[in-house]
Amino acid sequence: MHTFRVWATLPKTVEVQVGEDRFPMVRGENDWWSAEVSSAGAGDDYGFILDGAGPFPDPRSPFQPNGVHKLSRIVDQDSFRWTDKNWQAPPLSSGVIYELHIGTFTPAGTFVSAIEKLDHLVALGVTHVELMPVNEFAGHHGWGYDGVCLFAPHAAYGTPDDLKKFVDACHARRLAVILDVVYNHLGLSGNYLAKFAPYFTKKYKSPWGEGINFDDAESGEVRRFFCDNALMWLRACHFDGLRLDAVHGIFDTSAVHILEQLKMEVEKLSMQLGRSLVLIPESDLNDPRLLWPRERGGFQMDAQWSDDFHHALHTVLTGERSGYYSDFGKISDLAKALRQAFVYDGAFSNHRRRVHGRPTDGLGGRRFLGYLQNHDQVGNRARGERSSRLMSAGKLKVGAALVLTSPFVPMLYQGEEWGASTPFFYFTDYDEPELAKGVREGRCREFAAFGWKPEDTADPQAYDSFERSKLNWLEISRPEHAEILDWHTRLIQLRRSEADLSDGRMDRVQTGFDEEKRWLMAEYGAISVVCNLSDKAQTLSLRAGDQRLLMASETGAKISGGKIILPPESVAILKSE
Repeated sequence: MHTFRVWATLPKTVEVQVGEDRFPMVRGENDWWSAEVSSAGAGDDYGFILDGAGPFPDPRSPFQPNGVHKLSRIVDQDSFRWTDKNWQAPPLSSGVIYELHIGTFTPAGTFVSAIEKLDHLVALGVTHVELMPVNEFAGHHGWGYDGVCLFAPHAAYGTPDDLKKFVDACHARRLAVILDVVYNHLGLSGNYLAKFAPYFTKKYKSPWGEGINFDDAESGEVRRFFCDNALMWLRACHFDGLRLDAVHGIFDTSAVHILEQLKMEVEKLSMQLGRSLVLIPESDLNDPRLLWPRERGGFQMDAQWSDDFHHALHTVLTGERSGYYSDFGKISDLAKALRQAFVYDGAFSNHRRRVHGRPTDGLGGRRFLGYLQNHDQVGNRARGERSSRLMSAGKLKVGAALVLTSPFVPMLYQGEEWGASTPFFYFTDYDEPELAKGVREGRCREFAAFGWKPEDTADPQAYDSFERSKLNWLEISRPEHAEILDWHTRLIQLRRSEADLSDGRMDRVQTGFDEEKRWLMAEYGAISVVCNLSDKAQTLSLRAGDQRLLMASETGAKISGGKIILPPESVAILKSE
């Protein structure tokens, strides 16, 4: 026996097809249709017939084993045997996050194969694993941000139970798991929601078409759809938190914004389950109201991505100034980011041609994620270059040191810890020629702002773009990569052993720098991080008092007579005695 339910305001008749058989459904309250089928159960495939057309996948399908256009499959979410009964996620504020893409993390690209690499993350010192979206999307491979079956794990990665095995294996190793979800748009291929009900509204436009209906007529059930999706991942799959993609693309004029509603519902679930759950939005608005408490008019999110810190760090280390990087490039920008998170906190942005952002007054660094790389900043390049391809090994170590000693919650992108040489491209697998063409042309238009030529842009539809994006784990054994891995491991150990590096207090961060000589010093309590970004050795004065050298990226770094001698493109970490 299985009861099928679906919200559908638009069709006059709805049937459920189970295998080859059809069963009529009855319209109930708020246009929820239902039907009990005594012969249906876990493992059966089904779809909905709308006014005689279809079958279409269930908008809340738990599994699409044959892709986004085919039948859904019934899943018994309670049949998996969890072993994490007493699990509690470590505090995000003391975490080290590792972002990964299931399809390229291992050669097999599955949930189960990813388990084999978890011990590597434990040895590195990671506390939280962040998965790029795993919801069902069109084709075999992709980034997952064009999902259309938001409740179903991507079949190419494995079954729903395989996903649970991965999460359970993480918890067994004391690794929390965060899932990236996309609530600002849906993909185009396989998106059948509009056939059921007004999930979208003409009030708002996005690059993918009509905006999601969070505040127009019939929006109550749409809001419920997305909140239930979030709760499903946290409850049924035991995720410890969600990363919310590009919330600046969510439009909602309701008195209670959908993000506020979502946070309140997650807090309620957290109390019911007795375990900590976190929400981490991504936004390019530089608006701290995402993090403010509700009493102050905020959404009370736990932390957010900090692109200003990334852009400031990236431009100082690489010299790139095109596109949105044109707003950055000075060491003073990096120093400000370390002290205040947002460089543009009400300052005029030349790239935007307007004032941008708001100060983060009163918020600690632990409310922001800091990173040198992430999927966007690598994959949204014409050639998918990682930092290891854009800067010297010396500057790569400087970047790692500034991330892992910063007041922020540090995040690494897969392979970054050993300076992986493999690219990470944007890749898709659409069957529709027009959609594939639109993606290719759109990427070229986007890259024009950075001065990248169309002929230099990897074809998203080429299988090679996906295959070449897979990590090469054999690199770890090579001396130059082993050295970078050791550097990251020791930095994480140092961060964990020194309280001044993990208290998140931006209010006591002090910085000094010289734009012309290209050096930067950041002080966190008793700890000083001194960076020489130039191609010449430098001798810099230290603050008064005895200081001990904790770590240095080059053996030539030494303290002498209240000064430190730094080789070119190097960093040293000191402690006052």
